[in-house]
Amino acid sequence: MAKTSSTAQATKPALLAGGNPQIAKADGDAPVQAYIAAMPGWKSEVGRRLDALIVRTVPGVHKAVKWNSPFYGIEGEGWFLSFHCFAKYVKVAFFRGTSLKPMPPLESKSQDTRYFHIHEGDALDEVQFAAWVKQASELPGEKM
Repeated sequence: MAKTSSTAQATKPALLAGGNPQIAKADGDAPVQAYIAAMPGWKSEVGRRLDALIVRTVPGVHKAVKWNSPFYGIEGEGWFLSFHCFAKYVKVAFFRGTSLKPMPPLESKSQDTRYFHIHEGDALDEVQFAAWVKQASELPGEKM
């Protein structure tokens, strides 16, 4: 029985600093879903909601996991958004965020990127988030 327990633990992704899941770099929905499933506690529900809103807003969106974060983009045109777990929030990055109206609230060291943080218990304005996603998907993507 101990062998089954250690095998189950071995298949569960490790959590890095801040509870961010360690998922191998890969293209497609499967690694993104593995990341979301491994997000700890309340953050997993946030990940599911973000993913569902993005997919509904941008049908056919291209997905990947890079640098232990899910990325969303238009195939062949680059990435427009990613998110990442931190200890107290989920950080959503819009790579061309300075071009969005209104701009997401938080600045980045990267000139064009803007952030949006979601803390436990925050109400997500799905209409605003979907508007940002739609706008971001229509801008030139980030090549990474």
